[in-house]
Amino acid sequence: MGIALLLLVAGAELLVRAALRLAQRLHVRPLIIGLSLVAFGSTAPQLTLSLQAAYQGAPDVAVGSVIGSNIFNVLAILGLAALVIPLRVSRQLVRLDIPLMILASALVYGLAANGYLGRVEGVLLLLGLVGYLAMLWHQSRHYARTYPAPPSVPQSPTRFWCAALLLVMAGLGLLSLAGHLLLDAAVEVATDLGLSERVIGLTVVAICTSLPELAAALIAALRGEREIAVGTVIGSNLFNLLGVLGLTAVVTPEPLSISPNALDFDLPVMLGVAALSLPVFYSGYRITRAEGLVFLCLYLAYGLHIAAFTMGMPLAERLERLMLLYVLPVLAVVLVYTTVRAWRRQH
Repeated sequence: MGIALLLLVAGAELLVRAALRLAQRLHVRPLIIGLSLVAFGSTAPQLTLSLQAAYQGAPDVAVGSVIGSNIFNVLAILGLAALVIPLRVSRQLVRLDIPLMILASALVYGLAANGYLGRVEGVLLLLGLVGYLAMLWHQSRHYARTYPAPPSVPQSPTRFWCAALLLVMAGLGLLSLAGHLLLDAAVEVATDLGLSERVIGLTVVAICTSLPELAAALIAALRGEREIAVGTVIGSNLFNLLGVLGLTAVVTPEPLSISPNALDFDLPVMLGVAALSLPVFYSGYRITRAEGLVFLCLYLAYGLHIAAFTMGMPLAERLERLMLLYVLPVLAVVLVYTTVRAWRRQH
């Protein structure tokens, strides 16, 4: 376990370092690199495991891991990173990428309403990913034309690209290896405890496959690259929904079945978490330590509910009533107030 964690930190450090070098060399915003390269690289373990689970006849693990990963990414990763250092959120994320994440979450929810995700639904999701990548490419070209490139130390292009490629490959390799080591140990323990495939996917697999994003976001935040930290999470969620679910639904022999529990609870929670992030980020274009703590508390409540529901404890119903009658209404009032105040301040 200790070796896997060391590999995770080392891989994240190499990947963030490579991302910063590429952003400077290609003259694009670090946010674009975080939304694309870092997000795609940290999502690779999720893709591998979702495909493997679907081929082995465990669609609840494949789908549940994506849903659980997206919830964990926003509430736990951004919450922890904001506790380390308050995160700055760019206007582009608030105006474009986060609404796209909400739209992608709603799209998956709508496509899964019939109880499965087939090849047609998978193709639609992949087309959405292609459109998103095209948009990022257009933004990078616009940035390069609008802002002059800063002076840089001359370096052989061949030498630069070889070094950058080695850093990226080494970072992704260490992250994937660490994620698999942690996942194998965690799944073995969860299986011995008799947990269902849905619960294993939502918790154990989701958290372990999100550890690369967690490491990359924390390392980026500690290095002062807060745009990369936030962009990695938002980009990862989009890649999970459009790329991982889309490709898994297309290449697997049978459609991905969606359990009734996922339709009634997990997918609405994922959509709600995505929608929650928009007013929080818009209120000050940042994530404060207090907001990060709220995110963490919400994730702990979500995890506690899953554990209580799995074990048939009455605590699950009490938590639902507490959240629906008290916590969520109070949170909604606070978010409406801060959003209106931010809008007035900006206009």
